[in-house]
Amino acid sequence: MSESVPERPRANFVAALNVRRNAIRGFGFSLLFTAAVLAVFVVQPGTRQPTPYYLGLAFVLVTSLGALATTVLTLISAYRLAQETDLD
Repeated sequence: MSESVPERPRANFVAALNVRRNAIRGFGFSLLFTAAVLAVFVVQPGTRQPTPYYLGLAFVLVTSLGALATTVLTLISAYRLAQETDLD
């Protein structure tokens, strides 16, 4: 039992993949994209539908696009980390 086991393997894995940074970037992008979509398709032409419907749709767009962008950015980080470790 002399193996060296990391104290927090999941936390180290998340830190190595930059998940926090990727989540900030992914959800920041999704907020900007959702604001642009609402401005172009809802605010500018004027709508007669109740606002809560559009707020609900905006919430779904922000969360789904943010999760997708975070996943893609994290996969890119994992690929780059794998390439770095293959070279060593």
